[in-house]
Amino acid sequence: MDSNVAFVIEKRIERTINNLEKNNMNGYFVKDKNEAIKKIEELINEGDTVAIGGSMTLFEIGAVDLLRNGKYNFLDRYKSGLSQEQIKDIYRKAFSSDVYLSSSNALTEDGELYNVDGRGNRVAAMIYGPDKVIVVVGINKIVRDLDEAIIRNREIAAPANAKRLNKNTPCAQVGHCMDCNSTDRICNEYVVIRRQMNQGRIHVIIINEELGY
Repeated sequence: MDSNVAFVIEKRIERTINNLEKNNMNGYFVKDKNEAIKKIEELINEGDTVAIGGSMTLFEIGAVDLLRNGKYNFLDRYKSGLSQEQIKDIYRKAFSSDVYLSSSNALTEDGELYNVDGRGNRVAAMIYGPDKVIVVVGINKIVRDLDEAIIRNREIAAPANAKRLNKNTPCAQVGHCMDCNSTDRICNEYVVIRRQMNQGRIHVIIINEELGY
């Protein structure tokens, strides 16, 4: 990467982390996936009960493999052979977990997390329940403000996820949001986490790579 572009990106991340701290959230900048995994290991204690939200980023960096290594009580929603009732039970148990891992649809330079869910289990756990929330994002998720966050979800995150999940929605066909009324619609709960009452409950790890949707 050109050094001048790298400078601009680093300053943008610096502003974002400073604003996360002002909003009672901890921010970290790591250079790659390996450093992200090390930071996650620092934030989770052996024996902790850990749950995750749906996230391509967590798979891409190897976080799901980390949680499956036997050191943690991992509520594995992706374990093969689970029934829908068992998955629903994991969603509910996630609220009493020690740690919840997720990504975010967008992270604003003002230090806000913007997320859109289908069922709401992910955003609900991010808001309340788990003692600690770890949010992992690539630099591609950083946007200037909430207006850009909304656009990012409509033009990138939502259609990409609908395509990945084989949803029968217009966005999965045309590649951008059509504000549909499809029964397969995955954009139902819109949540902005602007600030935390409990200082340091949310930890945001920013990776100097493009990851997830």
